[in-house]
Amino acid sequence: MKSINFIFFTTIFLAIFSCSGKPSQGIDSTENILEEKDTTTYDHTNNLINETSPYLLQHAHNPVNWYAWGDEALAKAKAENKLLLISVGYSACHWCHVMEHESFENEEVAKIMNENFICIKVDREERPDIDQIYMNAVQLMTGRGGWPLNCFALPTGEPFYGGTYFQKDQWLQILNNVANEYKVAPEKVNEYAQKLTEGIKTSEMLPMVKDQTPFNMDVLTEGVAKMKKQFDYIEGGGKSAPKFPMPNNYEFLLQYYYHTKDQEILTIVELTLDKMAYGGIYDQIGGGFARYSTDKYWKAPHFEKMLYDNGQLVSLYSQAYQLTKKPLYKHIVYQTLEYTAREMTAKNGAFYSSLDADSEGEEGKFYVWSKEELQTILKEDFELAKEYYNVNATGKWEGHYILLRKKDNVKIAKQFNISEEKVVSKIENINTVLLKERAKRVRPGLDDKTLTSWNALMLKGYVDAYNTFGEERFLKAALKNANFILNNQVRKDGGLNHNYKNGVSNLDGYLEDYSFTTEAFIALYQATFDEKWLAEAKKLTDYSIEHFYDANTGFFFFTSNNAKGLVARKMELSDNVIPASNSSMAKSLLLLGELYYEKDYTEKAKQMLKNIETQVSKYISGYSNWGILMLNNVKPFYEIAISGKKAHQKRKELNSRYIPNKLVMGSIKPSNLPLLELKEVNGKTMIYVCYNNVCQSPVENVSEALLQIK
Repeated sequence: MKSINFIFFTTIFLAIFSCSGKPSQGIDSTENILEEKDTTTYDHTNNLINETSPYLLQHAHNPVNWYAWGDEALAKAKAENKLLLISVGYSACHWCHVMEHESFENEEVAKIMNENFICIKVDREERPDIDQIYMNAVQLMTGRGGWPLNCFALPTGEPFYGGTYFQKDQWLQILNNVANEYKVAPEKVNEYAQKLTEGIKTSEMLPMVKDQTPFNMDVLTEGVAKMKKQFDYIEGGGKSAPKFPMPNNYEFLLQYYYHTKDQEILTIVELTLDKMAYGGIYDQIGGGFARYSTDKYWKAPHFEKMLYDNGQLVSLYSQAYQLTKKPLYKHIVYQTLEYTAREMTAKNGAFYSSLDADSEGEEGKFYVWSKEELQTILKEDFELAKEYYNVNATGKWEGHYILLRKKDNVKIAKQFNISEEKVVSKIENINTVLLKERAKRVRPGLDDKTLTSWNALMLKGYVDAYNTFGEERFLKAALKNANFILNNQVRKDGGLNHNYKNGVSNLDGYLEDYSFTTEAFIALYQATFDEKWLAEAKKLTDYSIEHFYDANTGFFFFTSNNAKGLVARKMELSDNVIPASNSSMAKSLLLLGELYYEKDYTEKAKQMLKNIETQVSKYISGYSNWGILMLNNVKPFYEIAISGKKAHQKRKELNSRYIPNKLVMGSIKPSNLPLLELKEVNGKTMIYVCYNNVCQSPVENVSEALLQIK
């Protein structure tokens, strides 16, 4: 990818670049924070009081005169010729809280900020488009990134300096140096900002590749070989800490194993999934995963829980269960979805964004236990819980205990001379008791905004769980959320809104909203054969092509052509903790091309993959979703059409198996989908296994169909 070298303002900022930015993946927001509050009880109230974002509302009573991103703040900066200070974070961000407490709540610091800058607070979850630009700027300048993100820009928005977390004294030094330099040498600041902005516009962009040679497996084999060298073969995941779940990486590896039967890959995936499920990163009694582990053992997380992580992990563990049939993976899916229904779901079926790491001003306080507490609460069951959840040196953390596992049920049963069934029963009772007791504590804050893209990830998680386990309640939750999106987030012009809060849907959607929702709707069609969801997926795709597609590169911009006020229009190409919106869109284009025989969709998907092909072998961890798309291009990809009265029964049987290289369609009544037309056979329910739109002889039984799938 293109990059640009810059001469830094070392004479201005002294040793500031040595300040350690701490990427915060924390979680903070309270369910009712600042709602219906009497502002007269506060010494300060700024412009953020009128916002709905829980993160912005957290800062509404800072002495800093914060503005939300918008015309008012930008116009004020230009009118007063003041620099912009753009501070980006999110409600679940632990280090964002720390910097707020140390600096943004401090009168001395606020005075300098207010006198010299127009200060803008941005919720990165609501405005990922803004975050992309200024994060890119900081990464180009410093080689690192994270949140809180603090970036200085000209009144016109072009950035010229920034960083992540700064301690109070460092922050004061930066504020004074930046303000002084702009006063004495504005031409230098302007020149640097212009160069940096050009770098932002050209970085992370790839040209259209004209070479149309066929895709081959060597690209993936080379990439996986490099990936293997980065694995921790003892604790799972990567070798270094912190450790992030990275569900898309393991979804790709599962599919790679399916096609290659590389046993080492399956061992890697199972080891990682087992260790995460046993670790402190997983809420053992309540369900759900925290954002990441601070150590290499999956022991001590930043305790925030994000919707997007858990949605993807439900999908991953469901697929892993399809392949391995491990009871542990089923337990993780069921318990995580119980947590989602209990704590993250609104009455209208929408999903909330996150739960904070902090409560009562302390990280993890809601989730950890003292030995004395557990003894008092559990009584005669304490000894079992102590051994099962490592209330010992292994689980000890900052004077308390994180509940985590090391032994499976077989070993515990043998140790206590009871049956495995008895172990499961007793642990379920222990979890119920502890969950009830924990509910009495001051709860972590809930970020109750609803984001379309993240909802789509959890929606697909529910669909994948339904396909694997056949639980109708999972499908019911998926349908309720899908209808919420359809009824609240789709505008009259066919576009999507990104955000929903307090009955208000707003913010023009980003490519991730369209791509993830399209994927979820296609999955929902395959789970129900209701062509309504397929039609909606096609509408969203057509809208995306009209408003996001760039014919010069063959990729999609992250923002629509209606977006205004940003200094650059970015593309999201590499996969991270969430798959890139471009890789997601490419996967949907491939599926819709197969379903509708739409050649333009198929060609766009293949062109996007061709553009990214050289990146995949270099660093497949950052292109794993593209890797899945490549597998579907180099290995047989089957279209399976089921037609007849028993179509749903056969669909359920088929979907319960791990067959990643398939697209399932079906109908009870006649359908206009190309592969379903004229497929009725004398009242029988027939299964057609097709490849490249050519179908093999129809069969009645799923077992027969499976023989036609290589």
